[in-house]
Amino acid sequence: MFDPQALTIVSLGFVLGLRHALDADHLAALSTVLAERPTVQASTAIGFFWGLGHTVMLLCVGTVLLALNLTIPESLASVFEFAVGGMLVVLGLSLARRMYREQWHLHLHEHDGRAHMHLHSHRAQADHAHGHWYQGSLRPLLIGMAHGLAGSAALMLIVLSTVTGIAQGIGYIVVFGVGSILGMVGVGAVLSLPVIYSATVGPRAYRMVQGLACVASIGLGVLMMVRIGLGSGWS
Repeated sequence: MFDPQALTIVSLGFVLGLRHALDADHLAALSTVLAERPTVQASTAIGFFWGLGHTVMLLCVGTVLLALNLTIPESLASVFEFAVGGMLVVLGLSLARRMYREQWHLHLHEHDGRAHMHLHSHRAQADHAHGHWYQGSLRPLLIGMAHGLAGSAALMLIVLSTVTGIAQGIGYIVVFGVGSILGMVGVGAVLSLPVIYSATVGPRAYRMVQGLACVASIGLGVLMMVRIGLGSGWS
C-alpha cells in the first residue's frame, strides 16, 4: 500500500545524503587522496569506498543509538569533529611530505597492454610496478568511516525528529548512505578532471594542483580545530 510519509522520508534521506557529500571537510579529505590518482576510474572508486565507509559507520552507530534510544552528547560530537580536523591536517601534510621526500612524478607507459599515466616515485621503487585503484581502497574507506563517526550526531538528530520506530530509522540511514555514496562517486569524478588535465599539461601544473589540495586540507583542518576549540562549533 502506498505510504506518502515513507516516500517523503526516503526522498528526504536520499537528497540529504547527496548534499552531505558536498560538505567542505569531505571535499578537502577526498582531494588529498585524489591528488595521487589522476584517473577517472581511480577517482570514482575512491569516492565509492569513501562513501561506503561513511555509510557503514553511520549505520553501525545509528543502529546502536536507535536500539538503546540514546543520542550522542554534544561534547563527544565536538571531540569527533575536532579529530576530523586533525585528520585533514595529517592528510595534507602527508601529501606534502610525499611530494617533497619521495619525488613523486608522472610517467606514461604501457601496462596490461594499454598506455596510461601513473603517479609514482623512483625513490620508493626501482621499476614501474605499482598498485591500482582497487589496491588503494582501504585508505578512503577508513577516512569515510572517520567522517561518518563525526557526522553521526547531527544525522541522529534528523533521524529522531523525522522517523517513528527503529526500522524506519535504519531505513532512513541506509537511504541517506546510498545518497552519500552516489554523491561521493560523482564528486570524485568531477574533482578528478582538474587533476587529469593538469597531468596532461605537465609536471609543474600537476604539482600546483597537489599543492592546492595540501593547502586546502591543512587550512580547513586548522580552521575546524580552532573553531571547535573556541566553542563556536563547526557546520
